[in-house]
Amino acid sequence: MEEKYQKIKKITEENLKECDAGHDINHVLRVYDLCLKLIQGLKGVDLEILQLAALLHDIGGPKELRDKTGKVCHARESAKMAQKILKNFKYPQEKIDKVVHCILAHRHRTGVKPETKEAKILFDSDKLDALGALGIARAYIWIGKNNAKIYSNMPLKSYIRKNIVGGKLNGRIKDKSKHNPFFEFELKLKRLPQSLYTIKAKKIARERLSYMTLFFDRFKKEAAGKI
Repeated sequence: MEEKYQKIKKITEENLKECDAGHDINHVLRVYDLCLKLIQGLKGVDLEILQLAALLHDIGGPKELRDKTGKVCHARESAKMAQKILKNFKYPQEKIDKVVHCILAHRHRTGVKPETKEAKILFDSDKLDALGALGIARAYIWIGKNNAKIYSNMPLKSYIRKNIVGGKLNGRIKDKSKHNPFFEFELKLKRLPQSLYTIKAKKIARERLSYMTLFFDRFKKEAAGKI
């Protein structure tokens, strides 16, 4: 696996060159390392499938970034690309299908739920990287990239009604420039721990979420001039 790992890692790194720092090869490698951490003590996990899925789960990200319609899903694009890459490496179709499932299931919006241990571990690892200090850093990288706001005192219900497709919590953002990390925290991030599958991931998520909550509480007080 080591030789293939290095080659696939290089392919991923090349494809992610145009991605921002929140979705670059470093994100992929953090998720990869979290996967290895979460499988400790677990039985019946196919390590190779998990490794391949972790390395390739965001490889289609640039295609979503270039899309102006909001219709391209990086998870689906990553699954398509992974299928071709793994075929070139002569992996059996059965193994490729399992990797593809992991990649499709790592994102809520695909509607594909993780059914295997490997898929659940990848899902959890990817979500953990959106929490804690790293999650805050990634949120503000996104804000800078999309010329959005660092803070807004608009009521959440009003924001959802005005800027979220369908007025639903998990809907797509209409105008990214009106978004901010506080809305992201309320709409998505603080709900992540309850969506995770593994006990270890839930424990890590609770600790990371606690840090984020303190940060945003402090931020609001400073923005209001209370501190």
